[in-house]
Amino acid sequence: MLSLGMNEILSIFEQTGAVLDGHFLLSSGLHSPRYVQCALVLQYPDQAAHLGALLAEYFRQAQPQVVLAPAIGGIIVAHEVARALGARAMFAERKHSDMQLRRGFHLAPGERVVVVEDVVTTGESLNEVIQIALNRGGQVVGVGSLINRGRGLLFPLGLKLHSLVTLEIPTYQPGECPLCQQGMPFTAPGTRQSA
Repeated sequence: MLSLGMNEILSIFEQTGAVLDGHFLLSSGLHSPRYVQCALVLQYPDQAAHLGALLAEYFRQAQPQVVLAPAIGGIIVAHEVARALGARAMFAERKHSDMQLRRGFHLAPGERVVVVEDVVTTGESLNEVIQIALNRGGQVVGVGSLINRGRGLLFPLGLKLHSLVTLEIPTYQPGECPLCQQGMPFTAPGTRQSA
């Protein structure tokens, strides 16, 4: 059951209505004609557990002790990946625009950490969470996401992003967006809004 191909995984997202077409303002501030709302897949515990187990396989040999994610989209992903790996799950959240570990979460120096997210476009949130782990003495041994819609993403320490599905979806700067130029209103389904 842990050997689904990318097209089979994408069909799970499509069947649950998680792949949306329209005009979207992404959390990164970019605009896009397509949006992947992972919450629509993750609302089904069996799908969440299955996708988490698939993603966990990328990191099993690294023997992580903690799976850390940015809130809010990565919380369930971190939980399910951690469950599959027998690790702890934590999330970082924004306070006054800064990503922080709160709620009593603690990383011990040297703990092996995998950082995960639901959908990655620019990698900004993942990089913030990686930096949190490094600043607390964690040893980041992997980075993963359910969906990768970014290109040329760079992470510290030469870390490579492992994703279940990679999608080529165009993004536009707000001033260059053809959907804006057509007068199409946008929706902002993400959790971090940029001006």
